[in-house]
Amino acid sequence: MQGPPPTISRRNLLGGSLALLGAGAAGCAIPVGLGSSQTRVKYWHFLGASDGIIMNQMVGAFAKEHADIFIEENVLAWGEPYYTKVAMAGAGGRSPDLATFHLARLAGIGAGQLLDPINVDLLAEAGLRGADFSPPIWQRAHYNGTLYAVPFDAHPMVQYYNTDICAKAGLLGADGKLRATTGPDELLAALRKAKDAMGGEPPLAFDALGLGTVGPWRVWWSLYPQSGGTLLSEDGSRITIDDAKALAALRFMRTLGEEGLCDPTTDYGASVAKFTNNQAAFLWNGDWETTGLKDRGTPFSMARFPSVFGTGAAQADCHVFVLPHQRNRDPEVERATYRFIAYLVKNSADWAVAGHVPAYLPALQEPEYLALQPQSEYRSVITDVALDPQVWYTGSASRLWIEFGEAFSPVISGERTPEEGLANAKAALTRLMSAPNPFPVQER
Repeated sequence: MQGPPPTISRRNLLGGSLALLGAGAAGCAIPVGLGSSQTRVKYWHFLGASDGIIMNQMVGAFAKEHADIFIEENVLAWGEPYYTKVAMAGAGGRSPDLATFHLARLAGIGAGQLLDPINVDLLAEAGLRGADFSPPIWQRAHYNGTLYAVPFDAHPMVQYYNTDICAKAGLLGADGKLRATTGPDELLAALRKAKDAMGGEPPLAFDALGLGTVGPWRVWWSLYPQSGGTLLSEDGSRITIDDAKALAALRFMRTLGEEGLCDPTTDYGASVAKFTNNQAAFLWNGDWETTGLKDRGTPFSMARFPSVFGTGAAQADCHVFVLPHQRNRDPEVERATYRFIAYLVKNSADWAVAGHVPAYLPALQEPEYLALQPQSEYRSVITDVALDPQVWYTGSASRLWIEFGEAFSPVISGERTPEEGLANAKAALTRLMSAPNPFPVQER
């Protein structure tokens, strides 16, 4: 795990030491406050690297302001193992009091069975109301009409750009920022200029190839929804892909590979390395690489994912807070849990240092957040997020992302036509729709 950059927080966040974070990362609860009169809130999350460092600092800052509450922070392995552990704990009713989740995972982890509903009265008592959150994210935090998650952020696909290369290519405005493009022709023209400035090297990097690659899905799910395209019916029972719109996005992705505007043999690590080392003018990725790029001194800034097919929609998932099921929730601990949630949400401008966009709209207006550069440059995407369908097989590290990545990766390289890629994706989606949910509804 890398150390924090010298100026990691917008305020001088003080709190738990990195040694404590290391202890949590090993899967062990931090044994502070045992036997004390404090109310203990058991908190699980999967946040690592700069995300984990900032969260640990925020936990420590909360402790300084709330001496009566102790947050027992437990950091577990990211991905499928995390969700399996939360599901097992929820099934047994012996869960932590609070857990961080990806919003797209809500439908697949037994909302109402393995997860308990959010107490909207306690949420309001802590000072949080639905009108203060991004509307599409707040809506998605509900399942079957009931609120099961409190939104924390969105981590969308964004466009990183190398300011030196883009200046050489004449792509920056008088303010030193990247000129926005609208439509496929303007974006392709900008990429071609960058390619010329780089002596013919591919100017765009993203995760296009590799074992378990998800980059092609994330790019396609940014492009295709811009034209209003959908994947499934609202209840998840029917495929609703619009072939014409889906193929337009795939043909655009094929053009990127065909013209040498991207390298279709680049995996995730190589894409970040190329951009870091000034070997790419653009990087299409989630916003979480911000801190690392700053730490390594790459000359860069950031903008929203390009508007190619209509809106400025961008693929995104969200971090949210959920309550894994407990058979008997202690009222005092429950109230303390909501106080902790409210503290994190109201201070999410601190969290935004890592690159994520606060889902709490008042945070987007704070002078300290607006001063964050380049993190505040793409904040308007918070109401244009392209979220996954609300079914069990979607979300970060999901089978859908991997299956669609495998279907579309050969399209970028020219080994498969867009029509073949779409047919493969539809076949994979059909298989997933008929597969059993690995986290079925449990009897309490």
